[in-house]
Amino acid sequence: MTSNRWSDLERPPLNAPALRRAILTPDGFWTDLEVVETAGSTNTDLAARAKEGAPEGAVLVAEEQSAGRGRLNRRWSAPSRSGLFFSVLLRPSAVPVEHWGWLPLLAGVATATALSRSAGVDTALKWPNDLLVTIDGEERKTGGILAERVGEDGIVIGIGVNISLRYDELPVPAAASLALAGAKITDRDPILRAILRSLADWYAEWVAAGGDPALCRLQQTYAAGCATLGRAVRVELPGGREVDGTAVAVDGDGRLVIATEGGGEQAVGAGDVVHVRPAG
Repeated sequence: MTSNRWSDLERPPLNAPALRRAILTPDGFWTDLEVVETAGSTNTDLAARAKEGAPEGAVLVAEEQSAGRGRLNRRWSAPSRSGLFFSVLLRPSAVPVEHWGWLPLLAGVATATALSRSAGVDTALKWPNDLLVTIDGEERKTGGILAERVGEDGIVIGIGVNISLRYDELPVPAAASLALAGAKITDRDPILRAILRSLADWYAEWVAAGGDPALCRLQQTYAAGCATLGRAVRVELPGGREVDGTAVAVDGDGRLVIATEGGGEQAVGAGDVVHVRPAG
């Protein structure tokens, strides 16, 4: 039988016209929203558009990615229409560049908040860029975030969330989906709308605060939802170096602060970290 966009009725396509009507409002932040059937990487494709002058607030959504990427170019793959795979373009020119490192963490807070409210699934954050849900008492990754600089004034943020993946479709045993975590809905349209609205709200607050993560309560909110804090961790750094200790805070620069076994503290940035794992 020939496959078409309606061949899997359990995973219907996104309703692009309805999404545009809901998201692209005259007084809203988002300026463009396009849904494509397939993309290599929405981050790569939107970055190319950003270099050609695409406006802030552009959104690119793919029903399927053939070359989706996570942090450090790790592969992200999932069946068509089984999740949300999209990127947004931000141009935070009013915010000092030294605060831009908070944008992936901001996206994590906005996405976790939206998933909890729209799908009814408690969603936690693993520093720096993972979204976690709990299944049978075990924390599993259901999503991730990738932020990339484009030119002098652009940031493309990619967000991937597994929505309806079944156990036999999970790419690795530690992966998960909202459906497996007992989501009250798996309709991707309202979930995407919720994420974009939450992201726009948090971004507006952050910009209004000049990027100060404490002033807009981003730092406090991230810490409250971060499952990494308070746990014994082993941080793997480039060159085979490791830092062992307890994750105690996220500092004003978005770095993870580790209380080391020798009694001191060491802050590590996302750009310097290969893995953050439970100690032992």
